[in-house]
Amino acid sequence: MKPRSIFLFFLLCLVFDLKSQVIENYTVSDGLLDNFVECIDVDINDNIWFGTSVGVQMYDGVNWITYNQASFPGMLSDNIKCVKATSNGDIWVGTDYGVNQLVSGVSGLMWLSYTTSNGLINNQIKSIDESPNGDVWVGTNQGVSYFNGTSWTSYSSPDIHWSGVNATAFDSNGDKWFASPLGGITHFDGINFTVYDTAFGLLTQNVTDLIIDNYDNKWIGTGAGISVLDELNSEISHHTRMYIMPPPDTLNPVVSVVSNSNGIMWSAIYVGYLAEGGVAYWNGIQWQDIDFSDGLAGQNIKGIAIDSEGNVWVATTTGVSKISAVLNNISDILEIDNFLYPNPTSGKINIKLDEGTDNIYVYNSLGCLVLSKKLSDKLLLELDISHFLDGVYYVVIDYDKTSVRKKIVVDQKY
Repeated sequence: MKPRSIFLFFLLCLVFDLKSQVIENYTVSDGLLDNFVECIDVDINDNIWFGTSVGVQMYDGVNWITYNQASFPGMLSDNIKCVKATSNGDIWVGTDYGVNQLVSGVSGLMWLSYTTSNGLINNQIKSIDESPNGDVWVGTNQGVSYFNGTSWTSYSSPDIHWSGVNATAFDSNGDKWFASPLGGITHFDGINFTVYDTAFGLLTQNVTDLIIDNYDNKWIGTGAGISVLDELNSEISHHTRMYIMPPPDTLNPVVSVVSNSNGIMWSAIYVGYLAEGGVAYWNGIQWQDIDFSDGLAGQNIKGIAIDSEGNVWVATTTGVSKISAVLNNISDILEIDNFLYPNPTSGKINIKLDEGTDNIYVYNSLGCLVLSKKLSDKLLLELDISHFLDGVYYVVIDYDKTSVRKKIVVDQKY
């Protein structure tokens, strides 16, 4: 074996040995307010916020601070349905009686209340999201309302599906996208409302969550998996087995979808009729799942949040888990040898190969295979991808029964 091959093999073994994550669990015995955690979020100071049926709680890594009606009569309810930490440091919680905003007043912290009497379209809250300009969008059973700091504005049926709004997301143009429990997703460009549902190719009408990545792909969590609508809103692809279960059960009902700072997608899955669930992350090529057998606090996953250090916090009905040291088992380690160039590229790439290379695959950012090539003994390969649209792709190389990958950017300006 050549020296470079030995070095590569050593690095591959190292990466595969270190791929296991570290999981730390928190329950009432550690200070958690209640083991049944309904929702979770991380604020700008990396404090973790938990919503329960007996109040909302903040954990700063040492201290647990509880907010409930007994201590703060301004709270509308102790039964917290959703929690959102906004970019200005405010905390918002949703209940069946309206929303509360935690602010600092002259006499200390206080909870401001907003209900239908203030302009909210409905008091039963399903989601709270923040737009790039700082407006707070509140999804309800009857539509969505947004607060600009002064007043509320609402949208409802027939513009948005009558079943309400489970999530609101925003693309790079500032357009709004709404997820509905029974009506797919709705795109609002400021003038027109456009529906994308099963007639367009969505897995199901039941949309549970929605986020938009840095390339304007819409990751749509549904009752049957994830549908991904591309940046041009013209093509849709699907992920239906993020969390692998024993046959014949393959259904992946999605509870939540989040993304970390590197664009890695995380999904929470819970199959109610089996009382089984877990979380899974997409490394650009394949899904890796983590569940109770790996050390999670429980099977019934209610939500996910990611802090600034990349730790993944998972809310369950039996406690909270913190997942750290997550490594993809497909690595960019060949980058040390500058094996692929130029990058970015306008259409052609050169790949330096080693003996033992079997196949090369190219995937787009949605995880769809767009090119494959069987190799023989070539040690330098030129791939023509000039017909690809501008965007991010992943080159995957099968090498000695191991896969390595490299992210490339196609940009016609180069």
